[in-house]
Amino acid sequence: MNRRTFLKSSVTIPTFTIVSRHVLGGPGYTAPSDKLNIAGIGIGGQGAWDLEECAGENIVALCDVDAGKAAEQFKKYPRAKRYRDFRIMLEKERSIDAVIIATPDHTHAVAAMASIRAGKHVYCEKPLTHTIYEARAVTQAAREAGVITQMGNQGMASEGNRLIKEWLNDGAIGPVREVHVWSDRPTRLGTSELWWPQGINKPAGSEPAPPSLDWDLWLGPATSRPYHSAYGHFVWHGWWDFGAGGLGDMGIHNIAPAFDALKLTAPTCVHASSTPVFPDTLPVASVVHYDFPARNNMPPVKLNWYDGGLLPQRPVELEDDRELPKEDGLIFIGEKGAMLVHGWGGESPRLIPETKMQAYTLPPKTLPRSIGHHAEWIKACKQGTSTMSNFDFAGPLTEAVLLGTISIRMGGKKLYWDSEKLSITNSEEANRYVHYNYRDGWEL
Repeated sequence: MNRRTFLKSSVTIPTFTIVSRHVLGGPGYTAPSDKLNIAGIGIGGQGAWDLEECAGENIVALCDVDAGKAAEQFKKYPRAKRYRDFRIMLEKERSIDAVIIATPDHTHAVAAMASIRAGKHVYCEKPLTHTIYEARAVTQAAREAGVITQMGNQGMASEGNRLIKEWLNDGAIGPVREVHVWSDRPTRLGTSELWWPQGINKPAGSEPAPPSLDWDLWLGPATSRPYHSAYGHFVWHGWWDFGAGGLGDMGIHNIAPAFDALKLTAPTCVHASSTPVFPDTLPVASVVHYDFPARNNMPPVKLNWYDGGLLPQRPVELEDDRELPKEDGLIFIGEKGAMLVHGWGGESPRLIPETKMQAYTLPPKTLPRSIGHHAEWIKACKQGTSTMSNFDFAGPLTEAVLLGTISIRMGGKKLYWDSEKLSITNSEEANRYVHYNYRDGWEL
C-alpha cells in the first residue's frame, strides 16, 4: 500500500475476512477439559510471565524467533509444539483457543490480526500496536470477529484503579479538567543508566546474528537491515522502527486510569517538547500535552505526560515536606481539590493534602473487583464475558499514546487530530507516521 493509497483508505478501515468465533463454537466455547488451549507468541521475555499467569490452562504451542531466549519456556512446557513463525503455527495448530502475544511492539499487530482471523481469543502486550492505523484495524477486526481480547496493562485490574473511579464519581475533587501523568522511563532511577538506550544514532556496521535467532523473522514487517545487538532483546524499546520509548511502554500503564475514569476517547490536538530527537531513536526525555474534548456532562481535559525523569509542577495542595513519587505517578486536578496517585497503573490514590484524605468519608465500593488481570481474560474466553482492557478500550488508548510519539518525532509540533478520518489535519509530513509500508510477505 503506497502513501497515496493509504491516505485515501484511512477514512474508512477496510473490511477484514475473519472467521467468526461463533463458527468455532461460540464466545463461551472451551475445550472438553474446560481448559483453554493456549499458544504463546514471543515467550523469551515478558511472554514467559504471561504464560506463567495462564499455566493452569493447556499450553499447547509455543512460538519464538529466538530458540535460545525461548529455551527455558520450551523446557517448562515440554508437551507444547514448537514454532518460529506464528503464521505456520496458526495454520497447523487448529486446536488453539487463545493466543498470548508478547513480541516487540512492531509485530504485535500482524500477530494479533492473524490470530483474530483464525478465530482465536487474543491477549496482547502493550502497547497494543506500533502504529495508529494498526490499532484501529485490530480493534475493529476483534469486534467483528467476536473474540475475547485483553491488552497487557495489569494496573487495570488493581484496587486503586477502582477507587479512583469511585472517588471521582463521588465528587471527591469535583469535575476534572487537568491531569498530569509521568514515568521515569527510560531512565533508571538513582543511577546514570537507562533501561534501554534512547537519543542515539544508528549503529555502524553489523554483527553476526546469534545462531539461535532468525533475524529476518524478528524484523517481521519492519524495514530490513543487518543484525546488530543494539536492536536486540529489550533494547528495541528505544528505536522508532520497533518500539515507542517511555511513553509507549509506561504511558499505556499510567495514562490508563485517567482514560478509564474520565471516559476519554480521542484527543483533538497534541504537542510536545523533548531533549534532542534523533532520526532512529526516541529522545531521552519528553513532555507531551493532550487536549481532550468534553464528554457528555464531563468538561474538556488537558492531559500532560512527562518521562525521562521529568516531573510536573508540584500541585498547590501538596504539603511542602512531601515529595512527588519519582518513578511513576498521576495527579488529577479537580475544581474542588486534587488526587495524587502513587505507582504505575493507578496503584495507590490519595486525596491531597493528607488532612483532606483523613476527613473524606469513603463512598461505597460499587464497582466489581477484579479476579486478576490474566484470570479475567481466561474467564471471559470461557464464559463470553468482557475484560477491563479489551481492545475497545486498549485501541483508543494506544492511538492517543502513539499520537504523542508522532508529535515528539516531529520536534514537538502541535498536531490536530481527526479521529474519524484517522488523519492529522495540519501536517502531511506527520501523517507519514500514522502507518508505514510493510516489507513484502507481511500483511495486516
